[in-house]
Amino acid sequence: MCTMIVQQVEIEGSGKGASGWFPVRQANVSYDHPYHVPLEHALNIDFVNEAQGPGARVAVELSVEAARTLVDTILAVLAEADAGGHLQ
Repeated sequence: MCTMIVQQVEIEGSGKGASGWFPVRQANVSYDHPYHVPLEHALNIDFVNEAQGPGARVAVELSVEAARTLVDTILAVLAEADAGGHLQ
């Protein structure tokens, strides 16, 4: 059964797709059926720039455990950078 759980967020960054690097302007985050990873449901993240068409997309499908580990790791790295005075 589809969960239909999805949120979109505007972001600023870069992604590397089949045609090289492109500016990333949005992330679409969902918990639903993945296309590739062999799981019933996964955390799916699409980093996109809709203005540049369907080729400006990087997709990631993660297990729940991998998604939680990634979130914890991102927060730990940002905390360390903040503590070191490196964040702008």
